[in-house]
Amino acid sequence: TDSEVNIRKKTFTEVQTERLEQAERTVLIKCPQKLNRKKLLQYLSSHGNISSHFFFENRGVHALIEFSEKDSIASLQDAIGIPSAAEHHVVPFKSRLFTFTLKNTVSQAAEETPVHLSPQSHIPVTELIQKLCRADSISSQMYVLLNEYQLTEENIKLRFLACSLVRDFARAYFPDSTVKPFGSSVNTFGKLGCDVDMFLDFHDTRKHAAKMKKGPFEMEYQMKRLPSERLATQKILSVIGDCLDNFGPGCVNVQKILNARCPLVKFSHQPTGFQCDLSVSNSIAIKSSELLYIYGCLDSRVRALVFSVRCWARVHGLTNSVPGAWITNFSLTMMIVFFLQKRSPPIIPTLDQLKELADEKDKHVIGGYDCSFVSDLSKIKPTKNTETLDVLLGDFFEYFGNFDFRKNSINLRKGKEVNKPESSPLYIWNPFEQDLNISKNVNQPQLEKFVAMARESAWILQKEDKTQRMINKEPWGLAALLIPFGKSNPSKMKNRMKGIGSETIRSLLDSLKLNNANSLQKAVGK
Repeated sequence: TDSEVNIRKKTFTEVQTERLEQAERTVLIKCPQKLNRKKLLQYLSSHGNISSHFFFENRGVHALIEFSEKDSIASLQDAIGIPSAAEHHVVPFKSRLFTFTLKNTVSQAAEETPVHLSPQSHIPVTELIQKLCRADSISSQMYVLLNEYQLTEENIKLRFLACSLVRDFARAYFPDSTVKPFGSSVNTFGKLGCDVDMFLDFHDTRKHAAKMKKGPFEMEYQMKRLPSERLATQKILSVIGDCLDNFGPGCVNVQKILNARCPLVKFSHQPTGFQCDLSVSNSIAIKSSELLYIYGCLDSRVRALVFSVRCWARVHGLTNSVPGAWITNFSLTMMIVFFLQKRSPPIIPTLDQLKELADEKDKHVIGGYDCSFVSDLSKIKPTKNTETLDVLLGDFFEYFGNFDFRKNSINLRKGKEVNKPESSPLYIWNPFEQDLNISKNVNQPQLEKFVAMARESAWILQKEDKTQRMINKEPWGLAALLIPFGKSNPSKMKNRMKGIGSETIRSLLDSLKLNNANSLQKAVGK
């Protein structure tokens, strides 16, 4: 739609700033089961104009209400009571989470109106496959999947609200701080149900410090000094974690993981239904989010291909929600971006090309790493490539099914294969921290499983008779790839594995035997 195109043209920072500001004017209300929507909105409007609202289901019906003015929240808070402490004693922290109840339920129940609930999770794969079979081409199937899985406008608002509510706690200690989402919540590649990665940012304080250097004298704050930035991060997160745990309404299962490479606090935010990870400002992670945001906005095929391949990888157990030796979604996305950089003509530019377009305000060096690239989307020339997603999906599987992983690595800065600097099975250069491999965790069996699945998928797309499959009411195109392979005819798959290399086949068969032995063991009860 045209409005979507307009949204897309804003820079990453503009979108972030706008959404954070909206979140500050927003409240979340738990509603009764029998709800008169009109009366609730009428009551809330007496405190100020409502610019947007929606209802959603999460252990009961909730309403997200965005006021036009921030003052309306203060007016509403003044009129709200504190819960009676009959059974429990309450912590007197006044947040922007409220409960709305009806005093006289019997007379008001008659006026109950049905409420449209915004979905906050995607449909199951089985249901998705049925929808895909009704599309008329693989391209259409991929856009159907994208529309079912991508974050909705409402879900994004809810994510920024979760950050804004955590920020209210952080500001008790650090009045200038902000809490911002990064990663899949903001990079245009998040799917419904994904966690919210958020970080605590003190950068505004640094800007303030720079301003004070003008004039004949210097004034600065007296601040506690600690031997390392890591220790400061750990102490800050420890206190904020305790604060959420002890006083945060709806913050449960708070875990402080302070000795990780990147210290963080994990918690469930019940009012919004999100799993959250809070860390302290990680500028390079933000630049990665912005880079993906740019790629996602440049061409609609990028997101459609990423969502389809990620869904395919999840169905076949190539990716996993728990950390391990498998390929991560981030690595997989980088492989897709690389593949699109290598088309002829390229569908998206390389990072070096984006760097050439950068002006003064885009120049960023973080911890010695050059993280400069253009932020204004209108400066990037649109691609002349007109390939369909049908072609791109098949070619993606073909390309990586035959990629020389033993010799080559994937470099997004240059957009070409480069000799591997070290012997990791899969080597994808970190786009910014050039001495790091973002896929260092991936082991040989997992890479070989990926190659095998890519070959099988390329073969299915090349050989299938779409019309016949549609007549037989069998899944076709993308839908056929979202059903675990080998169930119908495992011997066919073995034949197509020829040429992968005998050690690959051996380890593949070993892992299959291992899986079968494990499931057999479970079935027999050891």
